[in-house]
Amino acid sequence: MVIVNVEGAIRKNDKWLIIERSKKEEHAGGQLSLVGGKVDLEGNSSDILERTVKREIYEEVGVNVKDRLNYVHSTSFVTGKGEHVVDIVFLCEYESGEAFCKSPDEVEKVLWLTTEEIVTHSNSPQFLKQSIQHADMLVQNQ
Repeated sequence: MVIVNVEGAIRKNDKWLIIERSKKEEHAGGQLSLVGGKVDLEGNSSDILERTVKREIYEEVGVNVKDRLNYVHSTSFVTGKGEHVVDIVFLCEYESGEAFCKSPDEVEKVLWLTTEEIVTHSNSPQFLKQSIQHADMLVQNQ
C-alpha cells in the first residue's frame, strides 16, 4: 500500500508559510516543513488532492488558500516504519486567515520565511529545500 500525501507551498509578500513540525510527529518531527497531510480514502471522488491540501492547511494553521492550485512537483520516500509515501506539492495562493498553530499535535511553530532563509536554515531538511526551490522557480516563471 502507498500513502498519498499533499503539501501546500503558500506564498505571501515574498515569504513562504512554513511550519516547525511537532516533535511528537513520527516523520521529520521538529523539522521545518510545508503544511499538508495524508489523503483520506473517499471511494469515487474528484479533486481529492486539491480538497485535501486546502483542508489540511486550514486544519493545521487556520489559513485559507484560493481555489486555483498549481502543481509544483512530486517525490516519494519510505518512512522509518517502512511505509511508502508519494508526496505531491502544490503552489497555493494565500487568501485569508492569520496563521497560527491550530493543531499543536502536528505544528510546533508557524513561520513566514524567504526562499533564502529556508534554504540556509539549519532545521530545513533537503526535501523542503527542493520543494521551495521548485515552487520559487514556478513563481518566477509566472
